[in-house]
Amino acid sequence: MLRVPYVGRFAPSPTGPLHFGSLVAALASWLDARHCGGRWLLRMEDLDQPRVMPAAADTILRQLEACALQWDGPVLYQSARLELYRAALEKLRARSYPCACTRKELEDSSLAIDGARIYPGTCRTGLTPGKSRRAGRTAFAVRLRTGADPIRFVDRVQGAIEQCVERDVGDFVLRRADGVFAYQLAVVVDDAAQGVTDVVRGADLLDSTARQIHLQRLLGIATPRYLHVPVATNAAGEKLSKQTCATDARPEDLPRALRFLGMDVPAEALRMQPRELLDWASKHWNAARIPRDRTIALEG
Repeated sequence: MLRVPYVGRFAPSPTGPLHFGSLVAALASWLDARHCGGRWLLRMEDLDQPRVMPAAADTILRQLEACALQWDGPVLYQSARLELYRAALEKLRARSYPCACTRKELEDSSLAIDGARIYPGTCRTGLTPGKSRRAGRTAFAVRLRTGADPIRFVDRVQGAIEQCVERDVGDFVLRRADGVFAYQLAVVVDDAAQGVTDVVRGADLLDSTARQIHLQRLLGIATPRYLHVPVATNAAGEKLSKQTCATDARPEDLPRALRFLGMDVPAEALRMQPRELLDWASKHWNAARIPRDRTIALEG
């Protein structure tokens, strides 16, 4: 059977510059695509406008260019694709429902697999009279009704994964009460629209994958292959981020990022310029050597 040509992507949120952890994800995605002779697309996940930092997207583009991580085609911005998400939400109308629950009302719910709150199904059979009376002044979120059948998939690094979305997450949000489309819906729609065949990203998103596969099946679109690389943390085990004072990624970080991904970087490679180093790395890339850990603490 003829395999569909490889299409990968990197989809950062422009909430600040790239740090070492996001560079690792970008590098792994780029190397996997180039090693397979595929295309590598770039998408800015800028739906949550209150969190978007002015000029962050341009900063990310400059950082990628400085690291010789060149993308194919134009950069896609989610904020310009709202009609696609509306159309997908309409297709899911029969499987979704309005929810007027507040965060405070969900505080006593059990924790989901990703640390959020498992939705207890309060509005699943319709809004209660008290919530209905708020309809004139309260915007509702839209949730997807999930099922008890487990979602199974094989991650190229993390191995066989099984998750029951109804039990482990609950009915999840497709559009927030403030009108912002949820990440889970947008990423599925965008990957399908761009023809993405392989998703390479950080293992912090591994627990979102079953929800995305569930959506793909409901929308009748293909499921890509998944590869989740370890997430870089500080010595305290905290994911690198602006909040944990992570420093901006630089070309000098490339050799360290390659070693983080399990590559043996020879001494002569350390003297190469970014483009030359990545040419060498794409020829020697082997996803089987990526550590299977979900997180790895950086030393020093």
